[in-house]
Amino acid sequence: MSAAASRRGAGEASSAPRANVVVAVLAIGGIVVSLMQSLVIPLIPELPELLSASPADTTWAVTSTLLAGAVATPVMGRLGDMYGKRIMLLVSLALLVAGSTVCGLSNSLTPMIIGRVFQGLSAGAVSLGISIMRDELPAERLPGATALMSASLGIGGALGLPAAALIADHFDWHVLFWTSAVLGVLSVALVVTVVPESEVRTGGRFDLVGAAGLSAGLICLLLAVSKGADWGWRSTTTLSLFAAAAIVLLLWGRFELRVSAPLVDLRTTARRQVLFTNLASVAIGFSMFALSLVMPQLLQLPKPTGYGMGQDLLTVGLGMAPMGLVMMATAPLSARITRARGPKVTLMIGALVVAVGYGTGIVLMSEIWQLVMVGCVVGAGMGLAYGAMPALIMGAVPVSETAAANSLNTLMRSLGTSFSSAVVGVVLAQLTTDFAGHSLPSENAFRTVLAIGAGAAALCCALAAFLPGQQDGTVPARTPAKPSESAKTPS
Repeated sequence: MSAAASRRGAGEASSAPRANVVVAVLAIGGIVVSLMQSLVIPLIPELPELLSASPADTTWAVTSTLLAGAVATPVMGRLGDMYGKRIMLLVSLALLVAGSTVCGLSNSLTPMIIGRVFQGLSAGAVSLGISIMRDELPAERLPGATALMSASLGIGGALGLPAAALIADHFDWHVLFWTSAVLGVLSVALVVTVVPESEVRTGGRFDLVGAAGLSAGLICLLLAVSKGADWGWRSTTTLSLFAAAAIVLLLWGRFELRVSAPLVDLRTTARRQVLFTNLASVAIGFSMFALSLVMPQLLQLPKPTGYGMGQDLLTVGLGMAPMGLVMMATAPLSARITRARGPKVTLMIGALVVAVGYGTGIVLMSEIWQLVMVGCVVGAGMGLAYGAMPALIMGAVPVSETAAANSLNTLMRSLGTSFSSAVVGVVLAQLTTDFAGHSLPSENAFRTVLAIGAGAAALCCALAAFLPGQQDGTVPARTPAKPSESAKTPS
C-alpha cells in the first residue's frame, strides 16, 4: 500500500468516530424537539383546572404549537441555507429552551400559549439536522444517518408519552417543562461542542414578503383544519379561513415565481422527484398519525364497552413506546435498502408495510399485545419510509437548497398529520355508540379509521411509483465550493 493510501485510510478511520458523534448529537436534538408534540398530552384533561380557563381556550396550548411549527419550518430552512445551518439549529434549540422555561413558570393560559408558540418555533431542527449531515458526512454514511434523523420525528413523540405520563403522575406538572428545558440546554451544549458549521451558503436577501405570505396561508389553512370540528365545518369562520388560505397561497405562489431569491423555489419543487416525494410525505404523515389517535383511545376506553381496555395513561404510553423504538431500529435497514435499490423502492416497501400493519389492526384490536404488535409493524414501515424521503429530496436539489427543501418536506408531513387529525376526528364523532349515557366512538369507527390509515399508506406507495427510478441510492454529499462561492456573504 502506498504512503498516500495509508494516510487516506488513517484519515478516514479517524474521522469515522467523529462522524458517529455528530450523527448522535443531531439525532438527540431531533428527538428532544419532537418530544414537545406529546409533552402536554397527559395534561390536556386537566389544563382547564390548572390554567383557570375553559376547555375550548386551553386547546390553544396545542394549536399554537402546530401553527408556530408550520410557520417556522420553511423559514428556518431558508435561513439555514443563507446564514448557516448550525447557527439556525442553535436558534431553534434556544427557542425550545425559552418556550419550556416560560411554560415552566406559567400558571395561566396566556403565558402557557406564549411558551408553546416558542416551542413550536423549534420545529425546524430536524430538517436542519438532516441538511447538516449532507454537508458534513461522506456520501456512503448519509442514508443511515438521515434515516435516523428523519425517524426522530416519530421516535420522540412515541417515547415522550410514557415519560410525560410518568412525570405528570408523580410530580408537579411544571416539571414536564423544566425537564424539556434541561434537555434543550444539553442539546445546545452538545451542538456547540461537536457539530461544525458548514461553509455552504446561498447568500442573498431573505424573502420577507414570501415568508409572510406563506405564514399567513398556512395559518389560515391549519386553523380551519384543526378548529373546524369545534367551530363547525360549514361555519362562516371555517369556510372563510379555507377560502383565505386558497387565495393567499395562490398569490404567494405567483409572487415566489417572480422574485429572484424566493423563500421556496417552486420550480425546484415542481420537479417530479421533489413533487411526488412531498405528495407521498403528506400521505404517509396522514397514515402515521391515524394510529396515534386510535391506539390511546382503544387502550383507555372502559372494558364494559366490549372493545375498550380500561388502561391508564402510563400504560398507554408504554404500549406506544415500542412503535418509536422499532422506527429507530429500522433506520439502518432503510439505509441498506436505499443503498442497494434506491430510496424509491425503500419508500414503497415502507408504505406497503404500514398498510399491512393497519390491515392487521382491523382484525386484531381486542388485546393490548395485538395493538402493540400493530404499532410495531406500522413503526417498522414508518422507519423505512421516513428514512427514504430525505434521500429522495437531497438527490434532486442543489446543495445550496438542502435545508429549504428538507424543511418543506418536513412541513408536508406535518400537514398530513393535521389533515389526519381532522378526518379521524370527524369519523370518531360520527360513528358513535351510547355507553352509560355517554356518546363514545364505536368499534366500527376505529376499524374505519384503521382502514383509512391503510388507504393513505397505499396512496403513498402509489405516489412513490411515479418517482424516477434510481440505480444508486447514495445521496451526493457536499462538494467543495468554488472560491467565489465559499467566500460569498449574505447581503
